[in-house]
Amino acid sequence: MPKMKTKSGVKKRFRLTASGKVRSAQAGKRHGMIKRTNKQIRNQRGTTILNDCDATIVKKWMPYG
Repeated sequence: MPKMKTKSGVKKRFRLTASGKVRSAQAGKRHGMIKRTNKQIRNQRGTTILNDCDATIVKKWMPYG
């Protein structure tokens, strides 16, 4: 059997943690920061862990981790 290909968009946007959870950037930080509150901007720094239901979809697209 040939190797399965990883979705190239998933390679750029997601990483797996050591325990197998999916880490991604925070949503809602691309533009429009003027209308966001300072608290919201502060809380959206860094990365976050995806929900299990979303993580299963992403893991299908990255078959080799």
